[in-house]
Amino acid sequence: MTHNTTIQLLSAGAIEPGLVAAVAYYNARGTAPVHITWATTPAIRGRLADGENEGDVFDIVLASVDAIDDFSRQQKVDGNKRVAAGRVGVGVFARNDVAVPDVSSVDAIKQAVLSAESVVFNRASSGLYVETLMKQLGLYERILAKTKRFDNGPAMMEHLINGKGREIAFGAIIEILMFRDQGLKLAAPLPPEVQNWTYYAAAPMLAAPNAAGAQSFLDYLASAPVKALFAAHGIE
Repeated sequence: MTHNTTIQLLSAGAIEPGLVAAVAYYNARGTAPVHITWATTPAIRGRLADGENEGDVFDIVLASVDAIDDFSRQQKVDGNKRVAAGRVGVGVFARNDVAVPDVSSVDAIKQAVLSAESVVFNRASSGLYVETLMKQLGLYERILAKTKRFDNGPAMMEHLINGKGREIAFGAIIEILMFRDQGLKLAAPLPPEVQNWTYYAAAPMLAAPNAAGAQSFLDYLASAPVKALFAAHGIE
């Protein structure tokens, strides 16, 4: 990993559209550029885990708030300098050629899941919640044989774009919107009673090679224009 003056950012992919836009504006200012390494929050936990190499070192980590809390307790990041990045909800989606399922209530979700030919979700933060929800609704074992899991959102979307039959999928709404021009559509967000908001935050690593650059970018992330930019890309 090359640092020099580059700001190395390890980030969860769920807020990719907003973060990519924000980094593009930041890099255009001519200051130290930001380089993003993408990973799911579970993968980020693995990369920062203690081991022979004491985990990977970046300047900034952007992940779910729960993960940042854990990294702060593990003295990997400075939790006191964290910046809120926003929240992302979960939605139901399908290919354009599949009838939009009714998911307006918990009972409707049950019917949609049971009647689908296959149910798709990932192993990232949103997928872990969907797995928990399916268990809470008593559906997980009933649909296990027709469930398809993928390591991350893009892999799941690629499968769906090229899929067939009555497949429905669950994922972060912002990721769904990224692929709406490629043959996928959002049916609806999960209803309020079972909606899950994943909150994201960024924090500098305590061992950051470019601590000054990390703080500069975090100050930028906290600014009102960046918050507006994130909101425009579906990150509340």
